[in-house]
Amino acid sequence: MIHIAETVGVGSIENFLSADERAHLSELMNDVLITEEAVRFGNGRRTSIHEIPGHSAEQAMAVYEPAGRIEIPTIPEAADKLLGDAFERARPALSRVMPSITLCRPWTYVEYRVGQHITSHLDGIAPDPLAWPRQIAGISVVITQADSGGDFYVETASSDRLWNGQAPDAAANGYADGMWLAHDGADNSATWFQQLPRTRWSAAPSPGTALLYGSQLAHGTLPVTAGRVAKFISWLVAEPTDAG
Repeated sequence: MIHIAETVGVGSIENFLSADERAHLSELMNDVLITEEAVRFGNGRRTSIHEIPGHSAEQAMAVYEPAGRIEIPTIPEAADKLLGDAFERARPALSRVMPSITLCRPWTYVEYRVGQHITSHLDGIAPDPLAWPRQIAGISVVITQADSGGDFYVETASSDRLWNGQAPDAAANGYADGMWLAHDGADNSATWFQQLPRTRWSAAPSPGTALLYGSQLAHGTLPVTAGRVAKFISWLVAEPTDAG
């Protein structure tokens, strides 16, 4: 059974990646950016992992990443294996915080330069909170930290406006009693979300630490003011079990 705490909670896994693993990942991704046309992952990119119903990819990018970013949704096989091995190592720690998680989606590499950031948003329990499998949390691990700025944050809110209502027939749909589902469209394309009172909590994890954040928790990053941030992000998924 998925508990609401898993979808609005936060956690960390220190030493998710070692210094040697971070260095190797950095080399792998630098090779991609050098050997391929780097502009197609940055200023020349016309696609995004973020979507807004009724909006084009370019419009979604303008909402989520108004100053742009580098985004590589298909990473080298060696990088994917290294991160997959790290996820498997972290399962015991992960299961204490988010016990419903069964797998990790493919990883995406992102990079923020000076002035770049990601705006506040909820990922939501995707692709459908009443279908399986369902994404219930995000995971982010920095391999290169900015000289200043670029911090990750989450935002909490007590307003009823954030919530669509309780999950229908919670137990039959794999949820614990008292499960609530957030409204769709919780991003800066919606006036109601822009105006929603929220409290921001910033994090400054050491490189190699994995941050976990529930899919019904608003999050984003601050603009980089010096240097660059390089990180990998993915989403953690729950699959049906005999109990739910």
